[in-house]
Amino acid sequence: MLTGKKCVRMILTNPAILAAVIKMKESKDILSSILKTTQMGQIGIRSVLDTTMRPTLRKALESQLQEYDTIESEAHSIASSRGWEVAELDPVVRKMADMTTRMKLTGGNSDSKIAGMMIQGNTRGMIKGLKNLHQFNKQDLQVRTLSQRLLDCENANIRQMQGFL
Repeated sequence: MLTGKKCVRMILTNPAILAAVIKMKESKDILSSILKTTQMGQIGIRSVLDTTMRPTLRKALESQLQEYDTIESEAHSIASSRGWEVAELDPVVRKMADMTTRMKLTGGNSDSKIAGMMIQGNTRGMIKGLKNLHQFNKQDLQVRTLSQRLLDCENANIRQMQGFL
C-alpha cells in the first residue's frame, strides 16, 4: 500500500503520471471556470428580464440564457461522469452581481443599457476563457471543446447585442 509520501514521490518521479495529474487538475480548473462564467451570464440576464424592453431584445436574452443553461449542464455532466467536484459561484457573489446589475439599470434607455452591460459581461467571459485556454494547455479534448463552445457563445452574444446599443 502506498502512503502519502510514497504516492507523492511516485507521482513526481514518473513523468507520465505527473502529466496525467496536471492535465486532470487543469481540466477541473477550466471546467470550474466554465461553470462560473455561465452562472454569471445567467445571473446577468435574469437580473434584467423583469425590465421593460423591446420584444426582440427579450427574445435574444432568453435565447442566450438557454445556451448558458445548456453549457452549464454539460459542464456538470462532465464533472459528474469523472467524479469531480468543481467550484461554482459563491452565493454572495451571485447576490452582489444581481444587485449591481439592477442598480446599473436606473434611468435612461434601458435597451441600450442592457445591451451594453451584456456586452461587458460577455467580454469579461471571453477574456477569462481565452486566458484559460492559453494558460492551461494540457486540458482534455472534451473540456477544451466545451471551453471553445463557451467562447463562441460569448462572441455570438456580443455580436447579437451590438444591434441594441
